[in-house]
Amino acid sequence: MKPQLLRTLLAFSVLINVGVLGAAAYRELNTDAFPGLPRYLELDVTQTRHWHEAERNFLVQLADVTTAIEAHRSRMIRAIFAESPDLAQIDAERVAIAALQEIQQKRVIEQLLRERALLDAAQRERLAALLLAQPAGPSGVERLHRD
Repeated sequence: MKPQLLRTLLAFSVLINVGVLGAAAYRELNTDAFPGLPRYLELDVTQTRHWHEAERNFLVQLADVTTAIEAHRSRMIRAIFAESPDLAQIDAERVAIAALQEIQQKRVIEQLLRERALLDAAQRERLAALLLAQPAGPSGVERLHRD
């Protein structure tokens, strides 16, 4: 091969390697990416296994309740903006949503208590701090009505 072609191929190869290394470094240094609770809490292997076992059913149940809440919410919004709003239907949907939210809150508390039992004191403190740092701010409807 000609020396010029070899230099071009070598330069191209170096550029590819630098790009791959840069992408890997970017992913490693990206502080916005949350590592997941087991890694964040530095769970050991046994804790991680129990953690995943405990959350499996919880996540399915949470998704089911969320889907049901969304269905009632959609029906309630449609009833509110219907040609003739049906106040009884609106109230029935509101009551159904409230009941589902109560179920959801109880399940979240039960799950947090299960998770708490798996953690040592330092891990519990980290999880509590993380949960307290999560926004409990305005709902989507409130955000829409702000100027």
